[in-house]
This record gives sequence, structure tokens and C-alpha cells, in this order.
Amino acid sequence: MIFTFHDKDNLQAIIDRYKATTPEYDFVAKEDGFGHTFWVITDDADISAITEAFSEIPAMYIADGHHRSAAAALVGAEKAEQNPNHTGEEEYNYFMAVCFPASHLHILDYNRVVKDLNGLTDEEFLAKIGENFVVEEKGTEIYKPNKLHNFSLYLSGKWYSLTAKPSTYDDNNPIGVLDVTISSNLILRDILDIQDLRTSKRIDFVGGIRGLGELKRRVDSGEMKVALALHPVSMDQLLNISDTGNIMPPKTTWFEPKLRSGLVIHSLSDDE
Repeated sequence: MIFTFHDKDNLQAIIDRYKATTPEYDFVAKEDGFGHTFWVITDDADISAITEAFSEIPAMYIADGHHRSAAAALVGAEKAEQNPNHTGEEEYNYFMAVCFPASHLHILDYNRVVKDLNGLTDEEFLAKIGENFVVEEKGTEIYKPNKLHNFSLYLSGKWYSLTAKPSTYDDNNPIGVLDVTISSNLILRDILDIQDLRTSKRIDFVGGIRGLGELKRRVDSGEMKVALALHPVSMDQLLNISDTGNIMPPKTTWFEPKLRSGLVIHSLSDDE
């Protein structure tokens, strides 16, 4: 699980100090080519300072792994119910997560590929998109969205820039202003009749780490008919959605790298 929090200078000072020392582990995983650097903090004074700093943080935000976090919390609750001598201090009351200051995280785009145009021709599809977006043909070179409310569409060997018209979103609505909401409602739902991103078999999702070339490949192969690339959500948007009591829409954010499983293990048993 990846958690994040608003930056704190005193925590950053400790992080910077340890980063200047030799790490416990420092390796590049062969499977994906990502590097992992890991320091172990054993100094009691530093541990106390870190504990105190985190006690002053009003909220932690789940950036990645909310389903796993909920499952881990459920396991803890079940074990507590099974333990007649439960105190709240047992190891099963805790689960592992890595916590990054918000400024250390960068959200990647999370893009869409769709198998068909819901019975429309290319021309009909683009005409319907033009009702809510300014459509500009960009040719055969890959076009990447350059700002919020700008989208990239790949169809029949050509790239298009789609810019949402101001009337299609509300800057004061933290969910409605998201590009994932705009595209899901105005393109995927209203034009392509994809009503549920979680269950539809006509749509798939491509993490930004794969690049827009992967979108082109899947369309050119004939597997998919059209691809839609989104400008990534900002960390400020993610934190604002949580602070206003809202929930991020599905298939919105993509984080890389994924931490290596098994590098650190937390035992739920107190005697291990």
C-alpha cells in the first residue's frame, strides 16, 4: 500500500540525512528494471522524532492499495474478535504501508482503449465528440495531452486533440472537474454506451508507464478500435477530493513503481 501526506519539514530533514548514508538494500529488479533503495532506522532518537512527527499529521491518504488496506483492516478486526484478551496492541492491529510526502509522488496517466464505436462510423463518432470538445486532427505522430481538460484520441491511424468546452465541467466540483469524469460521461457513457468502467468487457485500461505507443499498438493491431489518453490527475486534486469527503472515480490514477513484495514482512503473530 502507498500512503501519502502533506509535507513536513522535520520529517524531510530526517529523510535527507539518511539518504546521505549507505542503504541497507540498493538494487534494480530484473523483472521491471526499477531501482529500490532501502534504509533501516534503528536510532531511538530518530524513531521518536518520526513517531512524534506522524502524530501531528491529521490524516494519511491512500494513494494506491485502498482495497488491500480495507482487507488488512478487516483481518485485524476478525483477529480482535477472536481474541478474548484483545488489548489493541497486538501485531494484527497494524499492517504495512509505505508513506511518501505528497511532493515525492507523481501520478501517471491512466488511459483507455475501446473495442468498438457503438455502431458509429469514424465520422459520426468524431461529430458527436465535437458537440462537447474542440477537435483538432494532429496527424500520425503521437500526440500527448498537454494540460487538464485536453485529451488525446487515436482512431484509424490518426491522432486528435480534444479540448473540453468550458460548459462541460464545473471547476467548483472536485469530482466533476476531473478529466476522467468528463471523458467517462461525455465520451464513454453518452457516445459509446459504456455505463460501468469496472464491468464492461468493451474497454481496457493502460497505465501511463506503458506510454502512448502502447495505445497505438493495440489499435493498429485490430484488437481495439479507439484509444483515449488523459492528462494525469494532480496530487492537489487527489488530496482535495479526499478532504472534501469525496471518493476518486474508478480507473483514475496509476502509480509506479510498485514496491517489491517480500522485501519487508510484517508478522501478525506477536511471538515471531
